[in-house]
Amino acid sequence: MYKHKRFEDFAYVLDIFSPRHLSEYQNIVLGKDDLIVQLLGEQYFTLLEAAVSQKYKPLIGTKIYIGRDIPKSVLRVIRRIGYENLTQNAKNELETVVRKIVEESEARFIEFFNNSQPVTPRMHALELLPGIGKKIAMKIIEEREIQPFKSYEDLKKRVGLQDPVKAIVNRIIQELSNPDERYFLFVRERYIPAR
Repeated sequence: MYKHKRFEDFAYVLDIFSPRHLSEYQNIVLGKDDLIVQLLGEQYFTLLEAAVSQKYKPLIGTKIYIGRDIPKSVLRVIRRIGYENLTQNAKNELETVVRKIVEESEARFIEFFNNSQPVTPRMHALELLPGIGKKIAMKIIEEREIQPFKSYEDLKKRVGLQDPVKAIVNRIIQELSNPDERYFLFVRERYIPAR
């Protein structure tokens, strides 16, 4: 089966640091003033590393354009990375950035509540969200058949789910950080480097 490539157009800066102290960058051609930026893609939650010129140094937590037509003199995506490759600073910033994406992309995640399907004959995708068991999942399915959800607030009122944003954020963090995760609802499947 053909899988189309998924490219990120925007990403959030999780950490930025000088590569001079890290031996793993010795095989990557960097300019003498380049910095390494660890990023989280906005659409597929792809973890990336990029080289950025010091004069274009972005701030941690900011959203930047990383699309294909960005000048290489400004930013070059180096590689996909896994959660285990993140610096401690990037790990500390991750939840804040994921929450920001989930809050700002309400329609996208409400669509998940309105359209999600079973992942196995015995388990619905909704049950993979922390805090949602079979009972709440069934209530969501019943309510969305009456009328699709319009917002997080609408979901809270009609189903009694206290914090849908937190449930989604926790699920995304789990998909990013758990090496044994089998189901990917929101995150691009884990990157496994070639050996």
